[in-house]
Amino acid sequence: MGKADRNRNESARARIAAQQEAARRAEARRRTLLVGGAVVVVLVIVLAIVLSKVLSTSSSPPAGPSAEQLPASVQSEIMTVPASTLSAVGTGSVPSGSLRALTGAPLTSGGKPEMLYIGAEWCPYCAAERWAMAVALSRFGTFSPLRGIHSSSSDVYPNTSTLTFYKSTYTSKYLVFTPVESEDVNRNALQPPTAAQQALWTKYDPPGDTFPFIDFGNRFLATVTYNPGVLQGLSWSQIASDLHNPSSAVAKGAVGSANVFTAAICKLTGNAPASVCTTAPVSSLEAGL
Repeated sequence: MGKADRNRNESARARIAAQQEAARRAEARRRTLLVGGAVVVVLVIVLAIVLSKVLSTSSSPPAGPSAEQLPASVQSEIMTVPASTLSAVGTGSVPSGSLRALTGAPLTSGGKPEMLYIGAEWCPYCAAERWAMAVALSRFGTFSPLRGIHSSSSDVYPNTSTLTFYKSTYTSKYLVFTPVESEDVNRNALQPPTAAQQALWTKYDPPGDTFPFIDFGNRFLATVTYNPGVLQGLSWSQIASDLHNPSSAVAKGAVGSANVFTAAICKLTGNAPASVCTTAPVSSLEAGL
């Protein structure tokens, strides 16, 4: 082979090596772009999920601070106060005249009488009334779930153990219960009343900014029916247990009030169910309304 042929062969091999190296570099760039693109896609998906959760959380009011699921035993005791205890307590420590008669168009929802409650999670008087409402309403339907909170630590009767109706569900074939927990334990807005609810609050309990407000179908109004002091220092479990003891101060307050509330609800439902509305002391209390 002559010198010229050798030079041509070496030049060809050099060109081939350069082409192969260029091809390898191009393939490396292609793989880098593919990996980089995949990473970008994953990051975009993760970011979309995070933003979706943030926006979903911010679109609804947060649960009141320190609220927690009540023990099943507490919920059971609230919903199963014995008839013998209800009868023995009667009106308990609840003063006469705790219900005020109202006049106006009946308050209904979905063809059923409606019971409207407006309160606040920080309010100690609401704390007391929730126990009574829960006992009374459990005779006409079912709550799920009930959560526990404590009233404000900086108000009268501080840190009273109570329930919250926020995010609870009440099911009944006899009436509709509409709870509005307008402020949380820290007095932040939680469930602002609708314009219609505010109008009733202002009309029947002016100036329409004091808690609690309990409207029984626009026929009766209740605000404070017993002293929250009887609940002081007691846990949810202790209060729930005392509901079954007719001689306890808790039963005389909360169960006595529940009996009065039950009589008012029976007025709304036309004495349905009879298994509740014809029992003592409900029938005699209802006759006095």
